[in-house]
Amino acid sequence: MAGNSFGNLFQLTSFGESHGKAIGGIIDGCPAGLNIDLDFIQNELSRRRPGQSSITTQRQEEDKVEFLSGIFDGKTLGTSIGFIIQNKDAHSADYDLLKDSYRPSHADYTYEKKFGIRDYRGGGRSSARETACRIVAGALAKLILKQHNIQIHAFVKQVGEVKLDKNFDALDLSKTEQNAVRCPDEQTAQQMLDYIEKIKAEGDTVGGIIQCVILNSPVGLGEPVFDKLNAVLGHAMLSINAVKGFEIGSGFNSVAHKGSSLNDLFTASTTNAKLGTKTNNSGGIQGGISNGMPIYFNVAFKPVATIMQAQQTVNNLGDTVTLAAKGRHDPCVLPRAVPIVESMAAMVMADFYLLSLGNKMS
Repeated sequence: MAGNSFGNLFQLTSFGESHGKAIGGIIDGCPAGLNIDLDFIQNELSRRRPGQSSITTQRQEEDKVEFLSGIFDGKTLGTSIGFIIQNKDAHSADYDLLKDSYRPSHADYTYEKKFGIRDYRGGGRSSARETACRIVAGALAKLILKQHNIQIHAFVKQVGEVKLDKNFDALDLSKTEQNAVRCPDEQTAQQMLDYIEKIKAEGDTVGGIIQCVILNSPVGLGEPVFDKLNAVLGHAMLSINAVKGFEIGSGFNSVAHKGSSLNDLFTASTTNAKLGTKTNNSGGIQGGISNGMPIYFNVAFKPVATIMQAQQTVNNLGDTVTLAAKGRHDPCVLPRAVPIVESMAAMVMADFYLLSLGNKMS
C-alpha cells in the first residue's frame, strides 16, 4: 500500500489498523534540540481520543503515546522519531457481520477490490483510528511553530443546519475547548449539542464544517506552482476521513463577486517591514504563498457512514442483505476532528517553514 507518508522535510509515515495491536508512526525531519513537552502531546491526543463525551463513540482508549527513538533527555536528536499507541479497547466481535458484506458509503468495497483482502474489524487501515498518529506529529509540529509564535486554532463552525454566523476575528477562540462541541460561541455550541443529541437518539449521524485559522504566519511560505501553500493545505485536509470539501478565504462565495469588490487592497505598515491588506478575501495566501495575513479555511465533513439503523446493501456474492450496525460510533465526527485539522495544518506549516530556511542566504 502506497500513500502512508505525508510531508517533504517534516514527514510523518504512519502504520497500523483500528483493531490491530497498536498504531504508530515515524516522524522524519524534526530539527535537533527541540524541547519535548510530553504533557502537551498527551493533551493533544486526549482532545481526539474516543469516549470523551456523550456525543462521541464510547470506545475507551487511553491513547498513551510511547516514543521509541529520536528523543534523549527531553530533546529531539534530529533522527527519526518512532512512536506507538496501543489499542486496548477494540471489540472486534462487533464487526463479524461485516466479514462478507459491504457497508454503504464505507471503504469496504473499494479496499477489497483494490487489495483483494481487507480487515473488516473497525475498517482496518481505513479507520479514523489512524488519525491519532497525525495528532502526535501535529503536536511536534506545533512545538516547532510555537517557537516562532505561529498559532493554529480550529473550531466547529457548523453542524447540520446549525451555523455560527460570526467571523473568526469576532470570536474568543480560547473558549473553543470549554464545551463538548468545540464551538467558541456558547449559545451556538448549545444549539449544536442539542441537535447532535437529537440525531443520535434517531440512530442517525450528521456532518458539518470546521474552520481553521493560522495566525502570525510569516510572508513567503509555499511554492508558486504545484506546491502552493493552499494546495498542500487542501491535500492535508482532504486526506482526513469523512472530509468532502475544502475552501480557503472567500472560497466558493468568490464566484458571486466582481474583482473590484473582492480584491484585497494593500496598506502600508508603520510597525514592521511587511504590508497588510484592507480585506482578507485571499485567506492569507496569494499566488500560493503566504502574505502575512491570517490564513483561514473551511473543511466540510460528511455525516459518519455508520448509522444505528438497518440499511440495505450487498454482500460479496452479490446478494442483497440488510445490515444493522453494531459497535460504538460517533453521531457527529466534528468535535473530535478539530485537533486533527489543527495537526494537519501544523504539519504543513512546519514543513514549509523548515523548507523556507534553505531558500535564501542568512
